[in-house]
Amino acid sequence: MAHDEGVVKFQVEFALAPALAAAEVAELNAWRKMLVRLQWLGQDPSRYGGYGFGNISRALPNPAGDRPFLITGTQTGEIADLTPEHFVVVDACFPPQNRIVAHGPVGPSSEAMTHGALYALDAGIQWVMHGHSPEIWHAAERLALPTTDATVPYGTPEMSAEIERLWRESDVRQRRILSMGGHEDGIVSFGRTANEAFLPLVDALIAAFMAGS
Repeated sequence: MAHDEGVVKFQVEFALAPALAAAEVAELNAWRKMLVRLQWLGQDPSRYGGYGFGNISRALPNPAGDRPFLITGTQTGEIADLTPEHFVVVDACFPPQNRIVAHGPVGPSSEAMTHGALYALDAGIQWVMHGHSPEIWHAAERLALPTTDATVPYGTPEMSAEIERLWRESDVRQRRILSMGGHEDGIVSFGRTANEAFLPLVDALIAAFMAGS
């Protein structure tokens, strides 16, 4: 499988802006550290051609009704402990035009379009975690995880459409986890809280161990 981790595939209307205050990114950064410790997020020369992998985001309040979200910046996987300068606000996603609008001190993660697709589906979703777990990914069929089409690459309008398809046709909204069939080891979970988004990953990993992954 070709490795193109960390490669941004959408157009970005990006405005350089100051970083948010440390308190505004503290919880997101703490959960990112957890994913790094579990090796579900990061950068490793022996994995995916040495590119960074995984990302995490949280929705931001907006009285206007849009769904802006805060997400880890592009090419930050190798950094163990991020600072506010490593996070970016995605103001809007337009999958049909393959376009994202964002502002901050760094550009958005390559998987930002997928995060945006989930936030657009349900106002209750406040957190999205994209980790890379070989154990869960290889056991996805045995675990009957909702899975995107293996021919669809990450970070594309087609992936956003696949997320919408799973929302209509599978039990993904109840299970809060899906496997990215065409994105090696890619698993996405979501929830109203960080804990609610994280637990499906843990449950799936235990189930994968039990299934002999």
